Amino acid sequence: MEVDVVTTALTRLQDGVKPVVRWGIGHALPRTVLRAAARRGDLQARLVAEAAVSPTAALTGLFDEIRGHGPLYKGSFAYVTTSHAAVKEVLTSNDFRAGVGAAPDGVLARLSEWSATDVLHPIAPPSLLATEPPDHTRYRKLVTRVFTVRAVEKLRVRTEEIARELLDALDPDRPVDLVEAYCALLPVTVIAEILGVPPEQRQRVLELGTAAAPSLDLGLPWREFRAVESALADFDAWLGGHLDHLRANPGDNLLSQLVAAREDGVGLTDLELRATAGLVLAAGFETTVNLLGNGITLLHDHPGQLAALRAEPSLWPNAVEEILRVDPPVLLTGRTCLRDTEVGGVRVRGGSVVTTILAGANRDPAVFTDPARFDVRRENAREHISFSAGRHYCLGAALARMEGEVGLRTLFDRFPDLRLTPGAARRGTRILRGFEHLPARLR
Repeated sequence: MEVDVVTTALTRLQDGVKPVVRWGIGHALPRTVLRAAARRGDLQARLVAEAAVSPTAALTGLFDEIRGHGPLYKGSFAYVTTSHAAVKEVLTSNDFRAGVGAAPDGVLARLSEWSATDVLHPIAPPSLLATEPPDHTRYRKLVTRVFTVRAVEKLRVRTEEIARELLDALDPDRPVDLVEAYCALLPVTVIAEILGVPPEQRQRVLELGTAAAPSLDLGLPWREFRAVESALADFDAWLGGHLDHLRANPGDNLLSQLVAAREDGVGLTDLELRATAGLVLAAGFETTVNLLGNGITLLHDHPGQLAALRAEPSLWPNAVEEILRVDPPVLLTGRTCLRDTEVGGVRVRGGSVVTTILAGANRDPAVFTDPARFDVRRENAREHISFSAGRHYCLGAALARMEGEVGLRTLFDRFPDLRLTPGAARRGTRILRGFEHLPARLR
């Protein structure tokens, strides 16, 4: 009996200590070190600090400063690049793997392993964001069929219907938060229909996805960290229940297909299925919310560009590419070097981390003339790297492009006199870039 009591007490103690260790390694320690480095002028640390409070356009000077150090800037913690060529080289090279982490034989790595939680995380295996071939190839092959350009074009009519329905529900004489009433609801409704989520559960999915969005960031305060972990746990639990329902009641949707899918006779394990389905679901609307909000703001603030679109509607697809270039939904991504190699002629040792600044590459003057200018007629706008590159290129890129075009065009066609009003607030997240609130008058 005494042994049982002691064992129970030790288990409870560990359960209380492990979250503190996870937070310390993943957030408290990096935040402390980065703040100190920022005060010393480290450009990577300055970028992390300023990204939380500054719109993308305000970071351009810092992007240029990093670029001025050559293809790679050697920061205190990692190499950093805003060079279009270097970013693309890193993202497409087999000498790098997705994600970053402590050395596998180091103390921090051992502590991370000891304190790890069973709750799925978007940047931990078996997430598509964190796996490499052959697992990554197998997962991706099973989900790409629904996101092909042909499959997405079949969804265009339904997306247009959803956009019109959402706008029909708005009172044009009342102030509205466009993020809450439109930018969030359009993509979550589309992805929910694709994935077989019942209408009564879509608001819950939206709330959980929004709450879990900061999980990609470093340096979260303790309370936010715990809130994010709680949201991830709730999302994981909801997803498990939803998949059980689809096993019993399969339908004509992606998740039902994933449950039944086999590659060489082998399907996804329950863990792999939840990780893959969860990422597709969350990524299917989170970044598109940002694309829509960023696009509304850019077009509102550049009335001449909006007038060009009204005069020449065939420019809308290119306008979406330019929005993605100028204010991308994702700021950066990280890679770990697997072996000694070179990037842009710079020697990089195995084990080193390279932070690729997607938004910086999109403003590289070596590729884009007058890169700070927003121009819906820009001929090479599609050369942006907002969807990453290589084997981790965003599998939902075609869907995001279509939703961006339909969502923006339908909104400005319906309410040509739309005006944003004071009170816009950007999300506090560093990696995911967009608006939390976007108040407006529709006429």
